[in-house]
Amino acid sequence: MKKEGYYSSGQFARMAHVTLRTIRYYDKKNILKPSYVTASGARFYTDADFARLQQILLLKYLGFSLDEIRTMTIGDPDYHFLLDSLRIQQKLVQDRIEQMQLVEQAIRDTRAALRDQHHVDWDHMRTLIHLTGMENSLERQYRDASNISARIQLHRLYSQNQLGWFPWLFGLLGLRDGMRILEVGCGDGALWTQNLPKVPSRIDIVLSDTSPGMLRDARRRIGSDDSRFTFREFDCARIPYPDNSFDLVTANHVLFYCDDIEAACREIRRVLKDGGRLVASAYGKEHMQEISRFVQEFDERIMLSKEQLYDRFGRENGAGILSSCFRKTEWVSYDDSLLVTEAQPLISYILSCHGNQNQYLLDRYQEFRAAAARKTASGFFITKDAGAFLCE
Repeated sequence: MKKEGYYSSGQFARMAHVTLRTIRYYDKKNILKPSYVTASGARFYTDADFARLQQILLLKYLGFSLDEIRTMTIGDPDYHFLLDSLRIQQKLVQDRIEQMQLVEQAIRDTRAALRDQHHVDWDHMRTLIHLTGMENSLERQYRDASNISARIQLHRLYSQNQLGWFPWLFGLLGLRDGMRILEVGCGDGALWTQNLPKVPSRIDIVLSDTSPGMLRDARRRIGSDDSRFTFREFDCARIPYPDNSFDLVTANHVLFYCDDIEAACREIRRVLKDGGRLVASAYGKEHMQEISRFVQEFDERIMLSKEQLYDRFGRENGAGILSSCFRKTEWVSYDDSLLVTEAQPLISYILSCHGNQNQYLLDRYQEFRAAAARKTASGFFITKDAGAFLCE
């Protein structure tokens, strides 16, 4: 018997403008399972399944394989998931448009060179080959964007300090006209987009990152016509600027990701002018520890991180690492905590971590969702142990 609000496989396929064979194939491949299966095996779908199908079809259109799509999507109709998914999908479409525009220009240049010079310009051809291979990085860009968004959203929704992390960090920079600033690991440029009205008009800011996708996001959000900003792709252990180039370097939650932290510190010190400053943020060992305890209570095999970032560079050991390059180092704490009252943003955060959690949670997702709902029902308090080193 058909349940109210449910559609048969055939109805669902017709409403979604796909074939019944496609719906059955997605079911077989565990990409889109029906919301309800009768004892006789009849399959039924709901309106919530349309949102998941939309995500699947768009990712497929963008060139992802079905195996990739299976690991990139979660069948949860919560509006937090859906809103965030749509935002990231929009970013992916923007990325693909920009990439295809570059491919078109490379093809045009190669054709012009062949027509005018009667031979292939191999420099243009190498550029074309590189650009057509850019789609291989889209899955990583999707994951990076998803992870960063999930972390920012949890803090944005539930942080008790109303000032906000980026306005607080910006206040430590002490910007003034005439300064030259380098940010290493700029991500999507949030430090600047959240404080643009406060940025002096006569200033030179270089935003750098190892990820071209992050730089593209930063350029898009700030605007390529803002002459105060330059965008460069490089590793902070190999900064392509001469000695004494900058008045200030800022590294927001970046140094603990460096393969060689000491080498990165030496490079930063090299490009700073005499009397220049470094503002480097980090975490302490108490940061978000309640979340780790919660997931290990659910399954003791889960580790949200293969290694603790604060063990590499954190509040407890950062001053010692920095002391070899900077004569004065001071830690300033950001006073904040989280009080999480909804399950879904917490789940998104947990799934965004770099550990083994997906290996154990996705197969037990509904059970875990119920556990998260119980945990947040009366407010889940989470410690934030973060701040920044001010170095001269």
